[in-house]
Amino acid sequence: MAFFDLPLLELWKYFPEREEPEDFDFFWKATLEESRKYPLDPIFEKVDFGLELVDTYDVTFSGYKGQRIKGWLIVPKNRSGKLPGIVEYIGYGGGRSFAYDFLLWANMGFIHLIMDTRGQGSSWSPGDTPDYDDEPFDPQYSGFMTRGILHPKKYYYRRVFTDAVRAVETIMAFPDVDKERIGITGGSQGGGITIAVAGLVPYIGIDVKIVMPDVPFLCHYRRAVEITDGYPYQEIVQYLKSHRDHVDRVFKTLSYFDGVNFAVRAKAKALFSVALMDNICPPSTVFAAYNYYQGEKEIKIYPFNGHEGGGTFHTYEKMKFAKKYLKG
Repeated sequence: MAFFDLPLLELWKYFPEREEPEDFDFFWKATLEESRKYPLDPIFEKVDFGLELVDTYDVTFSGYKGQRIKGWLIVPKNRSGKLPGIVEYIGYGGGRSFAYDFLLWANMGFIHLIMDTRGQGSSWSPGDTPDYDDEPFDPQYSGFMTRGILHPKKYYYRRVFTDAVRAVETIMAFPDVDKERIGITGGSQGGGITIAVAGLVPYIGIDVKIVMPDVPFLCHYRRAVEITDGYPYQEIVQYLKSHRDHVDRVFKTLSYFDGVNFAVRAKAKALFSVALMDNICPPSTVFAAYNYYQGEKEIKIYPFNGHEGGGTFHTYEKMKFAKKYLKG
């Protein structure tokens, strides 16, 4: 994939007009308040994978409307005092897999929660959490991007983003976690969820200290569907090919879930990444969220990479960033 998006000098100055509904804040405050009426009821059930240096827990907690969400918690075995925590969100199509797939952060002395993504986990890694709501779904294109897309209250990512906020509350409920030293991270879909959570937690009076979205998805939808043929954004295009009369309704719904609109509400220190040949999450969509992001921030740019971004090189950048701001 050659360079296909705006030149880098233009990306640094890219502030597209935001499509933000007037009731954005009310919508999300009401959504979170409704779900927080249900007890979080976190369960940390110790499981033995034969790992000698960490303790692993099968986690269950109440997400959207009290629906039970799965996860893993990985904790350094030899610990004293309270430790900083990292919540991780998973890329599109993946599930929580198994705890032994996520050993990096615990080996750095962090308590690490991996949130399962409802309904996903049958593509490249297994998951265990179903997706369900209390009303029927309208017809959708294959995948998750158009599930409930005609109604903001029914849209799939309303449930996922609410689950993700409650995951932060869940790691804070673990007794060995320092609530003042929490970071959140994820790549692609996980990066988009990370930005959303960074913008949502202030509504409920919670602070996260750092956010680390890698090549984030779910940002600047209208631009994305206009310049890339890559999936999952193509799910929206294919849906609109059949539902020609729903264009305005679709983008109205998506405006409640756009990372650009969460970025203007986020204040935690942030480390972004972007790849300039990424045709899945185009660079301009990432820079739109980054440029609007209100907290102290930096971005690592990988000019000759696609959606893999910085890969293991960027993992090390995240390690240094987390150590500096959560342990330094």
